[in-house]
Amino acid sequence: MAAALGGLGLLQGRVRLAAATAAASLRSRPGSRGLVPGGAAWPPAGRGYSSEAKGEEELRVRYLDDENQGIVVLGLNRSHAKNALNKNLLKMMSKAVDALKSDKKVRTVIFRSEVPGIFCAGADLKERAKMHSSEVSSFVSKARATINEMANLPVPTIAAIDGIALGGGLELALACDIRVAASSAKMGLVETKLAIIPGAGGTQRLPRTIGVSLAKELIFSARTVDGEEAKSIGLISHVVEQNESGDAAYRRALALAQEFLPQGPVAMRVAKLAINQGMEVDLVTGLAIEEACYAQTIPTKDRIEGLLAFKEKRPPRYKGE
Repeated sequence: MAAALGGLGLLQGRVRLAAATAAASLRSRPGSRGLVPGGAAWPPAGRGYSSEAKGEEELRVRYLDDENQGIVVLGLNRSHAKNALNKNLLKMMSKAVDALKSDKKVRTVIFRSEVPGIFCAGADLKERAKMHSSEVSSFVSKARATINEMANLPVPTIAAIDGIALGGGLELALACDIRVAASSAKMGLVETKLAIIPGAGGTQRLPRTIGVSLAKELIFSARTVDGEEAKSIGLISHVVEQNESGDAAYRRALALAQEFLPQGPVAMRVAKLAINQGMEVDLVTGLAIEEACYAQTIPTKDRIEGLLAFKEKRPPRYKGE
């Protein structure tokens, strides 16, 4: 695994080179335009693996085991504040994400709430009211950076929305690859009610998710939508009826994560990179990015194992190598 994923550390540079080559080719054609993708560097190897829960107060980190080994659950746990984002919670989230991005045994991350009926109510306005204007700018920058770190995790991420997700709470969910919500959940970017705008990625990720016009409508009106409407407009991928335990969205997210586990670990990481980088550029550049990412899977032992398993009509045993 170390060799295969260590090679991924060089993939970002190869992707940029491929994009630059494609962009140069495009610029040589009259009337054409090329873009070079940005994005965070591929995370380096680092921290070890732990099966213990950490951060019991405001953020619970659980490494699942047995048939769910490889799935990590981050649970927001500020019941007294409806999981509102404050300085301490952002610090804990950043620390957790930093550990996850370099842990090669992690296959999928689920973001959920440990508080019934709540996903995240947004920024902690009580804390915000005590801040000087200069502190507000610093806090919003930290929130934006933390959520960007989440978006750049190299493995699939799923937001399980079992309750309200407002403002920064929805921005957190938008940074995940997949969103699942209970039909009773309420979601919205409501910042204009407070004479501000979404500042942790909402003005950028919402229109990329549901389209520019509808995103403007929701942000301008500060309107919230329930799970059914969120599904109809493409804000979430799956909607489920809430159960007596109040964790229907989490259960659906866990089922999705279980579908991801059998797939090749290296392939999952480079597939996410190819999609994320490719969606920010034109098609020709995107195809060059795909080519660079595909090339990274060819020398892996997992690719050979997949072919052998197909020939022998058995499930593959991937090792991330």
